[in-house]
Amino acid sequence: MANMDHWVINGFDTHIPWWFLLAAIKAVAAFAMLVVLTLFNIWFERRVVSRMQMRVGPNRVGPQGLLQSLADGVKLALKEDIVPTNADKPVFWAAPVISTIPAFLAFAVIPWGGAVSIFHHWTTLQLVDLPIGVLYILAVSSIGIYGIVLAGWSSGSTYPLLGGIRSSAQMISYEIAMGLSFAGVFLYAGTMSTSGIVAAQAHIWYIIPLCVSGLIYMISMVGETNRAPFDLPEAEGELVGGFHTEYTSLKFALFFLAEYINLVVVSCLAITMFFGGWRAPAPIAHWWHGANAGWFPMIWFLAKLLIFVFVFIWLRGTLPRLRYDQFMRLGWKVLIPVSLVWLLLVAVIRQLRNAGDMDSGHLVPICLAAAALFVALLVGLEVRERNQDARDLRRRNAEEALREQDASGFAGGFPVPPLPGQVRPVVARRAPRTPSLALAANGHSTEESSDGE
Repeated sequence: MANMDHWVINGFDTHIPWWFLLAAIKAVAAFAMLVVLTLFNIWFERRVVSRMQMRVGPNRVGPQGLLQSLADGVKLALKEDIVPTNADKPVFWAAPVISTIPAFLAFAVIPWGGAVSIFHHWTTLQLVDLPIGVLYILAVSSIGIYGIVLAGWSSGSTYPLLGGIRSSAQMISYEIAMGLSFAGVFLYAGTMSTSGIVAAQAHIWYIIPLCVSGLIYMISMVGETNRAPFDLPEAEGELVGGFHTEYTSLKFALFFLAEYINLVVVSCLAITMFFGGWRAPAPIAHWWHGANAGWFPMIWFLAKLLIFVFVFIWLRGTLPRLRYDQFMRLGWKVLIPVSLVWLLLVAVIRQLRNAGDMDSGHLVPICLAAAALFVALLVGLEVRERNQDARDLRRRNAEEALREQDASGFAGGFPVPPLPGQVRPVVARRAPRTPSLALAANGHSTEESSDGE
């Protein structure tokens, strides 16, 4: 190879544009990074949860058990591939692929670093920069849900079908709130490009002025990825394993891979939209002017990603699974209304700032007040729900006591209260057993008992 544009392939001198070669290198690097992060996150989750539960966790395969995830993947590949008799086989085979491919495609517009020099050519650490990159992620991620729905339908079993239906309802419920949380970022950044949003956070991360939007997105992204406490499509106590109950071998591994890649993608999107993207934290960038140059931004990006992954694992190890009605109530009655009200407030604030009637000193108290109002609303709804549960419990106990009273007071009669002018019927109660009757019931005669006395 004389230079970057000329390659010798099978004895022929081939001209390859340098931009094509750089795009291929970045595509392979993005694919490899997602696969390696999946293996690492599985090991990391098992180690963190085991530490929370005072266990050891994987520590046999490789140093500190780091190769345990790779060994599990090889084991899954060597397992028997079972297809149910009643399954729709073409759809059954296609469903895992439909779930996995969009997870990889969504990562294409995520910037994980700034401009770097590769083979003496400058390029950004981003596969492609679209002017509507965020809308592209929403569109691609919504396709992945079809794989889950088709997996549940094609299995020919009841529990996978119920898990697929739950996933579709879950995606519809929480993707609305997620999209509304992005609208505030679009108003502040003035663009839908992911790299443009990162560039707009050079002075302040959007998690500070758009704290409510960030909180709504972080709740929604847990629901979108079917992670605990929102893992209702895979509720083993209700649906055995959910949509992938009938899957084995590599097809099950593809669902597992798609789940962890989606975890990485939504975390990267949260970092890009609200936490400055690949930029270093403000104290580090203030004291070290080269923190956002070269390959160092990739280090900050991976560090933020690791923190988000730890939060996912922390939620799984500490919070119980919600009931399905609680989950839907949170999405439709809390997140969506709050997102609409907050978006209206953000639009008013932006208009006032553009008109020059509001400065940054007024913005922080308004954001803090809105965040406090949001937390108070969540607490109020939780208290209201607990009070409602307590009232329902007292009502059930009262009804049960009334039924027992009616059964004892009207035994042999009608189980209704007496009308005015009527007398409550007197029910003959069973006489208590005498000692002699008790002895007779035990096989002794009354004469023997009297002689014994």
